[in-house]
Amino acid sequence: MKKEFIALLFVFGLFFIACNTDDSDTNSQMMEDPIMDDPTPLTADVILNVSYGNNPQQVYDIYLPADRTNELTKTIILVHGGGWIEGDKEDVNEFIGLVRENNPKHAIVNMNYILASLLQPAFPNQFLDVDAVINQLTEQSETLQIKPEFGLIGVSAGAHISLQYDSVYDTDDQVKFVCDIVGPTDFTDPFYSDNPNFDLFLATLTDESAYPPGTDLAVALSPALQVNAATSPSILFYGNKDDIVPITNGETLKSTLEIAGITHQYTTYDGGHGDWDAPSFDDLEIKVTAFIAAHLAI
Repeated sequence: MKKEFIALLFVFGLFFIACNTDDSDTNSQMMEDPIMDDPTPLTADVILNVSYGNNPQQVYDIYLPADRTNELTKTIILVHGGGWIEGDKEDVNEFIGLVRENNPKHAIVNMNYILASLLQPAFPNQFLDVDAVINQLTEQSETLQIKPEFGLIGVSAGAHISLQYDSVYDTDDQVKFVCDIVGPTDFTDPFYSDNPNFDLFLATLTDESAYPPGTDLAVALSPALQVNAATSPSILFYGNKDDIVPITNGETLKSTLEIAGITHQYTTYDGGHGDWDAPSFDDLEIKVTAFIAAHLAI
């Protein structure tokens, strides 16, 4: 392999430059009175740093469209990258403007999850953080006036988290699509498993007590190997020269989705881990927008 495997921990998903939105609302508390009781047409709203757990990292920003209703308004959740140990929701802030422009009737949630450390393994905790966000939004759906149906857009490690959540944890089928941008999908790939540090890498990121004894973690934590009949429609984007997440991971996921009969699209671009040219990103935007329209329509 071209690079030391430990570099994977520090560069996963950091190819998007964080930028700030123009919204200045810094409220961190949810509205106390149900919006549905107000006969006045709802205006757009932004609520930043909404807590969904006890850890300071367990927060999300929510962008609510005008004229929303809990019968129609569905939510797109953004999940940042960073190798499971770094990154922040601000890293994908630039997505928010594009998603709002192309999908003005959808709500958008940009979430943080607890970053992995020696005291806090990534798996399964980061999957459970997605679950906690979806559960809170579901519980508050009438107050927020949103319908509890969701799409996930993940970047790099965030795409891995999103794919794994959808196939393994979304037991109520609330996720209707997943967008995977350069996400790791198969840890049994020789790209990973041939590295002598791989077992230590995986053990460090995993709370092994959360899995049955004898579990093959490389298999259990590989979304491509967890695809099943309940897996949601998925749209995949990979670089043909990526030396962080190999294109074989995209091809493996594409193959397992095909075998399971899951609706999917697969696109490769000339370049590495998201360092693609402007026409490629324009193409990605067009394809993601159409996929949202098809699978999370309002």
